[in-house]
Amino acid sequence: MLHFIINPHVKKLSALLDGIAARCKEAGVPFDFHMGESREASREIVRKLSSEGPVDLVAVGGDGTVCDVLSGIAVPENVSLGILSVGTGNDFAASARLPNGLAALDLILGGTATPVDFIECDDGRRSLNIAGLGIDVDILARCYRMKHGGKRGKYFRSLLVSLAKYKGQKVEITVNGEVLAKKALIVAVCNGKQFGGGIPICPPAEIDDGLLDLVVVDCPRRIRIPFELIHLMRGKIIGRPIVRHIRCERVRVVQIEGSCAQFDGEIETCRIMDAHVVHGKLKLFKGPYDKPVS
Repeated sequence: MLHFIINPHVKKLSALLDGIAARCKEAGVPFDFHMGESREASREIVRKLSSEGPVDLVAVGGDGTVCDVLSGIAVPENVSLGILSVGTGNDFAASARLPNGLAALDLILGGTATPVDFIECDDGRRSLNIAGLGIDVDILARCYRMKHGGKRGKYFRSLLVSLAKYKGQKVEITVNGEVLAKKALIVAVCNGKQFGGGIPICPPAEIDDGLLDLVVVDCPRRIRIPFELIHLMRGKIIGRPIVRHIRCERVRVVQIEGSCAQFDGEIETCRIMDAHVVHGKLKLFKGPYDKPVS
């Protein structure tokens, strides 16, 4: 039985559900659809399903939906997770080399679930892709506050304002026995490779190696920020003089100023992020697909 946890706000929902149902019936696989009215409602559905024994869950949406499913799982060892990426941000699917849309269903129906890592904080928060803070969170927060315009327009205007006003985030980071006091442009705790709809913050990261990749970008002079962001967009920020890339099992990030962080693109209040990798408990349907995701 496949249990589909569906974001009710995805585009062309009716056609998508018809497509899922047709493929499952053709394969002879029983299925059920679950749609929560809120993020917490979706998490509660997952909690009940995953506490009763082994279960196959499929997150239908973007990175936020995947994060909600992960966050609701009561017993990770009980779950084999599939992802149908049909949201506005599908960054973890790209790191897992999954195709977008219904093509991923073929991997779930005919593939094998294998262990995958995820990020867990001591306060219970989870992230499958990337958790962090910095100018990316500042941009997202400005987007959420804007009442007028489309998503792209809001993001572009927010980007311009953040470039003009962002002053860096004072943080204290404890990792591998080292304490770093930084004024950061970005702090990213990575399981996946990219965030923000395709920005390659950490190309070396692997989703099943039992390690986190910490990327800390010092905040340069304001005039240099656009230049460094160009390197980031090109996947070349690691190796820049202002960047530390540290592989670890656990990291503690304390915000000296500020209290917002993002977990797979969802902004939450979080002044202290005490994160560790959870290795080998959750399984992901990946199948044999091995082509880059466009």
